[in-house]
Amino acid sequence: MRVLLVLAHPLPESFAASVARTAREALGASGHTVDLLDLYAEDFDPRLSEAERRGYFNMPYDTSAIAGVVDRLKAADGLVLVFPQWWFNFPAILKGFIDRVFAPGVAFTHDAAGGRIVPQLTNIKQLYALTTTGSPWWLVHFYMGNPVRRLLKRGIANFCSRRLTFRMLSLHNMDRATEAKRRAHLARVRKALAAI
Repeated sequence: MRVLLVLAHPLPESFAASVARTAREALGASGHTVDLLDLYAEDFDPRLSEAERRGYFNMPYDTSAIAGVVDRLKAADGLVLVFPQWWFNFPAILKGFIDRVFAPGVAFTHDAAGGRIVPQLTNIKQLYALTTTGSPWWLVHFYMGNPVRRLLKRGIANFCSRRLTFRMLSLHNMDRATEAKRRAHLARVRKALAAI
């Protein structure tokens, strides 16, 4: 399987970078081909341009400004997103990646009758989100309603693909996590991805 592994963290020494390395190693050891897309290292521009927004309902939609990244997504069978949750949401660069790359003609098409959108990312069979949050699990789940999981599973996964396996692994209380807890999380990531 070919996996697009997307890392969204500005610090190369971050725990997110360690999670991405662990994921890459686990997937590689299982025989998968891994394409690492480090959004910061590759200087991905998350800003939806005026032309992109104005042409959102044009067919075909113009993805020429991000053609290389679109090609990488279309070539993948699996997608693994590695990112911290900041303010119970995606980092801006990852939100911009979704806004620009999960575009009409790539991730979905508009129903000609003006109804629901039609999924186009049928190549993606696995979607994993590997994330951290500074908040405790009860705050994320009970008070906030786990917004990132809902957006990924109910929105992006369901609207862009069919029969997709979705899994999210989160390390909560990241800012207070001990070294042992971080190592345990990396082991959990390794085990989950080795099973794909």
